[in-house]
Amino acid sequence: MRVVLQRVSEASITIDGAVSGAIGQGLLLLVGFTEGDTEEDLQWMARKIPGLRIFNDAEGKMNASLGSVGGEILVASQFTLYGDTRKGRRPSFIGAARPEVAIPLYERFVELLRQESGAPVETGEFGAMMEVRLLNDGPVTLILERGPSQGEGA
Repeated sequence: MRVVLQRVSEASITIDGAVSGAIGQGLLLLVGFTEGDTEEDLQWMARKIPGLRIFNDAEGKMNASLGSVGGEILVASQFTLYGDTRKGRRPSFIGAARPEVAIPLYERFVELLRQESGAPVETGEFGAMMEVRLLNDGPVTLILERGPSQGEGA
């Protein structure tokens, strides 16, 4: 499981001209899954993300979490996070989980985020062509990874 996390002032996802999800201050999560991702991986990520102290506190230091700033979360599925560009010029997506595996993982991850964060969680639509707009705050961008290639201690 890979997540590209961006701290945003605002973000939205539009599908076929209609806004699917929109947030103010918070986190935009681009999420990809691979074969072998487990419930434990989802739980770990859903606990980790809301607790990250990546927002500025009253003194301007990156020391506040999502909950302490009243932030929101916007989640978009993105199989291209598992694009392999080591050979040739066209990425291979063989490392990405197939939809029948990835869709339940995505839905469960969103459910867990809602439970763990206590924050409003908006989403895009799995497999849809999405326009993602964001105003990156900082910029702060992190890559989180957990799953088969990370071992038990990750």
